[in-house]
Amino acid sequence: MTTQTQPAPRRGDVLALWGGILFSLAFTGVIALAGWRLQAIPKWPDAGADWYFWRLMDTTTAARISAWGLYLLHQLAAWGLIYFAQTRVKRYVPGLHPINVIALAGNALFIGLHFAQTHLWYGGLAEDVSIWSSQVSVIILLVWVLLMENSRRGLFFGKKVPISKQIIGWARKYHGYVFAWAAIYTFWYHPMENTWGHLFGFFYMFLLMLQGSLIFTRAHLNKFWTVTLEAMVAAHGTMVAVLQGNNLWPMFFFGFTGIFVITQMHGLGWPRWAKIVVYLLFAAATVVVYNGQWVRLNEIIRIPFIEYLAVFVLAGLIGGGLWIARRAKQRPLAQSAPV
Repeated sequence: MTTQTQPAPRRGDVLALWGGILFSLAFTGVIALAGWRLQAIPKWPDAGADWYFWRLMDTTTAARISAWGLYLLHQLAAWGLIYFAQTRVKRYVPGLHPINVIALAGNALFIGLHFAQTHLWYGGLAEDVSIWSSQVSVIILLVWVLLMENSRRGLFFGKKVPISKQIIGWARKYHGYVFAWAAIYTFWYHPMENTWGHLFGFFYMFLLMLQGSLIFTRAHLNKFWTVTLEAMVAAHGTMVAVLQGNNLWPMFFFGFTGIFVITQMHGLGWPRWAKIVVYLLFAAATVVVYNGQWVRLNEIIRIPFIEYLAVFVLAGLIGGGLWIARRAKQRPLAQSAPV
């Protein structure tokens, strides 16, 4: 008599992850196919790097109310779900919690609402705030990841920098709120246009919201998945720069790829030979692209310099806030102590 080994059950969080990726691809396709309906909407002429072109020439009250109202509902719902998960769920499982199902459905709902809002009233948050606010929100997200992952993969070639456990612990505890803000704010900033930059950007935001929806699941911690999310900014930044035609794409490509080489790949558990191959490929690509224009070689360090500097600034701000909080707690006790 022989016993048959039963196949391992398929994990709900893994199925949700792949299902979410397919949904993100499919809805990006919907945006692409429906974009022709937005071409006739009048917009202001392009006014340079600080200008966001995809705004209404005559902003309407309906556009403002719909964009800001739905954004706030989406944002508050996400923060509420994170708070509930942190106070009630608290544990990671190889499957799905009910809160994950609610989060996945909620984000899918707001994605559909944003699509409808774009085609009914068009205007996003861009009608009232600068393009830099959207870009800075994503930079904060990327820098926050570098900070909180320092204790696991290090910051420079696998080496950890001396940042206190309290600072990194605080960054880990509250990162969900910051990431939800960065992704959802950027998501509602842009109308659902079908330029290549918009399409890739919305696909990226869909994936970030998918990651947030998988809170307290094993899929949420998958290091290959999370590094993919980090590294995708290199593709998006390079694509947008190429489309703008200002020949700055090498700065974005080598800048963000450089962060992968210096930091991100060292958390993947790769053998030494694989890392050496990546170093050689990066060096070879640098020589090919900058050959004959070495004066521009400094471009490759601009983005890494800014992000790594921002890591220490962020650590200092969190550390300063924690110090102030400790002092505030101690002061009433000191004042009430007998003389």
